[in-house]
Amino acid sequence: MSGPPLTGKIVILTGAGSGIGRAAARAFAAAGAQVLGVGRRADALRQTAAGHPGIVAHPADLTAPDAPREIVDAAVDRWGRVDVLVNNAGATALMPLADTTAERIGDLFALNVTAPSLLAAAALPHLRHAAGSIVNVSSTYGHRPLPGAAHYAASKAALEQLTRCWALELAPTGIRVNALAPGPTDSDALAAAGLPPETVNRVKSDEAARIPLRRRGEPDEVATWIVRLADPDTTWLTGQILTVDGGLELV
Repeated sequence: MSGPPLTGKIVILTGAGSGIGRAAARAFAAAGAQVLGVGRRADALRQTAAGHPGIVAHPADLTAPDAPREIVDAAVDRWGRVDVLVNNAGATALMPLADTTAERIGDLFALNVTAPSLLAAAALPHLRHAAGSIVNVSSTYGHRPLPGAAHYAASKAALEQLTRCWALELAPTGIRVNALAPGPTDSDALAAAGLPPETVNRVKSDEAARIPLRRRGEPDEVATWIVRLADPDTTWLTGQILTVDGGLELV
């Protein structure tokens, strides 16, 4: 009998401290992978890894100049290789046009676009050697409008176009590049964006009412598809954006 599908594979996963990232780290570990779970909050990462020996917590600020190389080196020093990179970390920012500033745009794109690009570049030699996989985590709002948060949507649209371009660029090396675009999913993202609790509750209720399946997603439901996109048995899928949003993009 064969073991779990990702036995022996090494995964770098960002944004592993909560929500979709925490669920994905645990799903990869359950599938047999060794996971370097990256995030800013050491305590949150330790909670992700607790009871999951396949997960190693690695606190890091992805926007720091030396972070990409340091993260990749940490995985290679520990396990000798990198097979999968999951660019899950990102920020949600409500930013109406009237309130837009260069600093806020810069901060948003630094985390949502520049950081995953530089981390992918740092991991590239190892991904080439392994004929590995990159999974970028976008959003249903990467390809549908979001009034009042245009720059967040634009940053995810940029990540989706990076996915397509990298897929073509890296296909000759055997590296597959895909993206998952979740719809509204239960997480700390809205609170982390600075919204008060009553606003968070209203937004969640409004979102659930618009989704054809009439509910927000659960992190585990999204994590399942991240693992499937990274699975080496998914041999002929690259350059695709898979939307998992309860049907929201249909309305």
